[in-house]
Amino acid sequence: MENTMGQATGKITGDQYRTEITSGNHSLVVDEPLEKGGKDTGPAPGDLVCAGLASCTAITLQMYAERKGWELPHIKVDVTLVKEGEASVFVRNIDFGPVSLTVEQLNRLAHIANNCPVHKLLSKQNEVRTLLKP
Repeated sequence: MENTMGQATGKITGDQYRTEITSGNHSLVVDEPLEKGGKDTGPAPGDLVCAGLASCTAITLQMYAERKGWELPHIKVDVTLVKEGEASVFVRNIDFGPVSLTVEQLNRLAHIANNCPVHKLLSKQNEVRTLLKP
């Protein structure tokens, strides 16, 4: 498909909720935790959404810092997905460790974090189209 931003295939082959994911040359296992009937053999689907936002944010910040010549040897992005009533909220905490950046630079980085493609995707109305193979 033109304009593809990502792609993954999930297959369950008989072990309860354990799902084998492939994406390009990469593979991983996704599962539900024990308390939800899974065997906890991999991250849960919601964890992967959080991982996508965390990694996209870190990469976007690193790219921006490199372009600006700012030293950011440590970028840690922690994302938690919580339910607040009917809404789902991603809580993102960003830690640069000890850095010598000005308040203006830090504020700019906070703004840049909101420009990562996954943040933009999650922040707007989206559509899921389901096609069933006969």
